[in-house]
Amino acid sequence: MVTFMPRPTIVAGTIAVHLLVAALATPTALAARATAPPSEATLANRGVVELETASSAGISVRIAEDLVHVFNDGATRRVVPVVGQGSLEDVTDLKLLRGIDMAILQADVLDYAREQKFFTGIDTSISYITKLYNEEFHLLARPEIKSIADLANHKVNVDLRGSGTAITAKRLFDLIKLTVVPVNDAPDVALEKLRTGEIAALAFVAGKPAPLFDHLKGSDGLHFLALPSNAAVTVGYVPARLTATDYPRLVPQDRAVDTVAVAAVLVVANLQQSPDRYRNVANFVDAFFTGFQSLLEPGHHPKWQEVNLAAEIPGWRRYPPAEQWLQRNLQVAKAPNPEELLSMFTRFVDERRQSTGSTPMTQQEKQDLFQQYRRWETGQTQ
Repeated sequence: MVTFMPRPTIVAGTIAVHLLVAALATPTALAARATAPPSEATLANRGVVELETASSAGISVRIAEDLVHVFNDGATRRVVPVVGQGSLEDVTDLKLLRGIDMAILQADVLDYAREQKFFTGIDTSISYITKLYNEEFHLLARPEIKSIADLANHKVNVDLRGSGTAITAKRLFDLIKLTVVPVNDAPDVALEKLRTGEIAALAFVAGKPAPLFDHLKGSDGLHFLALPSNAAVTVGYVPARLTATDYPRLVPQDRAVDTVAVAAVLVVANLQQSPDRYRNVANFVDAFFTGFQSLLEPGHHPKWQEVNLAAEIPGWRRYPPAEQWLQRNLQVAKAPNPEELLSMFTRFVDERRQSTGSTPMTQQEKQDLFQQYRRWETGQTQ
């Protein structure tokens, strides 16, 4: 007769055998197991942060490359740039896509996503590390279009739906009360349609000089249009200019083109539930902020010269490790001297009014306008 042990006895016996094997294991074997080297996958993912950018037609890809050179140390820190499909999709990726830690987004895209209640809890799902550079609004038109008013009821490409350009262009056209027929082609496709006359103009938001316009020549008649400024426009955007220095083949030496710019912002996802990723981004912030001065050296994009690490984004919360770094290093990241800012601002106003043939402003008027700009920059309404 075959006798079966009750199941609890079998389980107990199995456990006892494993305990006996462990007890008899040599100290050398145990030590080897404890000190086993990390896997290749573990090493490859150590300190990795993924940064989503806009398309290569703009400059955010180049900015990301500069960050790679500063941050990556070949062992414990690594930035992996990811080219996004559109600003609003980038916002969604920050919340939902596995692995996307940070993104470079326009400030007005963030505001638009919040106004439209793009998703619940956006204020707590996204915070910012720092304001980066300004991105200028470019409006390139055909020869027969002499001013922006000539675009009324004409086809104007505003990039793909959900892009930063599409959002900014709609806002600006609404603010200046200009009705156009929007077209949603990728910028390089739109450029060909502009040449053939299928569209009257194309709008594009990017830090100047934008690579999209590198190979254009003024001899073909394509030119940038000036954007008229009014009180409504200056509430959300900062005055800017496109010059011959930026685009020597498109802008005459003596005729700069007035436009506006919007801030590009380095934002971060809510990583509180992912301790490793939170720690990696905090490590990135420390290395980026500490090594920021190296980005101002020749060889990096000139837009880094516009960055003020301590600048705030009104209405949004700064990422805690970034705020903590700034509190510890206020002198390193201090804002420009107010007197220097006023001097640059008044010089800009004088040049702009001279180029447009307008009556010069008094010093008091320029100071009042500067204070209005400073209130806009800090998010104050009074």
